[in-house]
Amino acid sequence: MSDPYETTEAHLDRLLGRALNSYDLPDRLVERLGTALAHSSSLYTTHHSPATGIWRETHRHTYLLTDGGSVSLWELAYRLEGDRAVRHEVFVSKAETCLAVARLFGEATAGAAADPVLLAGEEEPEGDMTALSVLFAGSAPVQRHRDYAVEHSADHARRVLRRAENADRPGEPVATRLRSAYAHQITQAFGGRQCLSDGRDAGFSLYEHAFVLLDGSELSLWEVEHTVTPDGRHMCEVYESECAAREAMELRARVR
Repeated sequence: MSDPYETTEAHLDRLLGRALNSYDLPDRLVERLGTALAHSSSLYTTHHSPATGIWRETHRHTYLLTDGGSVSLWELAYRLEGDRAVRHEVFVSKAETCLAVARLFGEATAGAAADPVLLAGEEEPEGDMTALSVLFAGSAPVQRHRDYAVEHSADHARRVLRRAENADRPGEPVATRLRSAYAHQITQAFGGRQCLSDGRDAGFSLYEHAFVLLDGSELSLWEVEHTVTPDGRHMCEVYESECAAREAMELRARVR
């Protein structure tokens, strides 16, 4: 994600400064990047192998230039087996990034199953460029990318599911997938509400627990916390979708 307090110039200097191969970038490209007015960064794919300690992430950095054009750089951040040091390399295309993955990890570059998100679906929509244009024009707010924390995420998912009291909570297939979670983010969603339950004030809060899995996919649990219970005690319900969670809140508010 982009840091709203970091200038584009500082962001670019930091990116090129940490990249081991920044000297390989074409001089003309570096000159163009010197005119960047705004930038957007996003996590593109991630891979983590606890057994070997191998870890890598690919980030896409897109820059809006003074000539109205845009340039994207692809950053590969990685750890090698048995080495905790994080290294960074930067490339001008996804194809070059795939070749670097093959060079570093011994994986095939074409049609490889090891990094399906990175290697498949080639051309993306101009999402980053659109977001930058909107941001620079001062129009509607841009949706921010998630900022995941890597800390005991599989255990966090297990605790969320364990405290769920609703009969229609996510079942074993979801629990099995979440055992491979290695990063997560908790966000309170808009839409909490207050109501009366047996003459007492009661309230609802809605939280999204978003997880990154080892295969690079994302999965969210939606947790409703409320006190609409006969004795006013705190209760948690967990659902697989935001829609199901909000419907449960509405039902609890009506039948109280």
